[in-house]
Amino acid sequence: MNTPRAASIPPPARAISPLYRKRLFVNRFNMIVSMGTMAFGMIFLFWILIVLFGKGFSALSPALFTQTTPPPGSEGGLANAIFGSVVIVGVATFISTPIGILAGIYLAEFGKDGWVARVTRFINDILLSAPSIVIGLFVYTVYVAPVQHFSGWAGSFALALIAVPVVVRTTENMLHLVPASLREAAVALGAPMWKVILMVTLRAVRGGVVTGILLAVARISGETAPLLFTALNNQFWSGDMNAPMANLPVVIFQFAMSPYEDWKTLAWAAALLITLTVLVINILARTVFRQSAVR
Repeated sequence: MNTPRAASIPPPARAISPLYRKRLFVNRFNMIVSMGTMAFGMIFLFWILIVLFGKGFSALSPALFTQTTPPPGSEGGLANAIFGSVVIVGVATFISTPIGILAGIYLAEFGKDGWVARVTRFINDILLSAPSIVIGLFVYTVYVAPVQHFSGWAGSFALALIAVPVVVRTTENMLHLVPASLREAAVALGAPMWKVILMVTLRAVRGGVVTGILLAVARISGETAPLLFTALNNQFWSGDMNAPMANLPVVIFQFAMSPYEDWKTLAWAAALLITLTVLVINILARTVFRQSAVR
């Protein structure tokens, strides 16, 4: 009668085998090393954030959002750069979102293991890992050089090429999570395949797809190299997408490299704005994804 109770009592320390002691030591050692590595990385992350907030927060003012970038030694803000970044990133998102979603739907629902799907996945993986400066040079060669001027359109095209692979990968992975029985049930009711995809599978993973779009926007918001070869910069307010446009990443690059302290202060403020924007987008993406998973 007492056998089960006795079996649940842990053995004394002297009864622990050497193998168990070795495994316990390895587990604790790996846990300590993992925690130490995480703490090491977090220290530098918080260090960067502390410096960024310390130097950028003091430069935040109403003039930052109402005045254009100034010449050296004058007061000004980043209104034209903020507007240009919003327009360029917005157009890039408008271009990349439908292309990425449609390509992800094809890979998950139609192509699957066909040779076209395999080639598409291979090219998509290359674009995911390609340096952004290479994409900027590509757009410069095929668009900027033939028309012989920089433009906001060229910047949006370059950023769209960076965002498309992220949306494609996220959409395909999310659609693979939908069980086949859900598709079969919709088809058994007589629904055509396009309606099954639009009204059933895509709706079931809309939170994950939106998350992928937001993460793509967060990635392209701070890209500098592609814009140096495409949109360049404009010191004045301009809403013409067919001409050079001001944008925050290039303004940060140019102002931070200058010898003028007022420009460096604006560069810190612009860097803080981009960091806060990316932080808000990531929090929003995680919140949308979590609410979708709960439902």
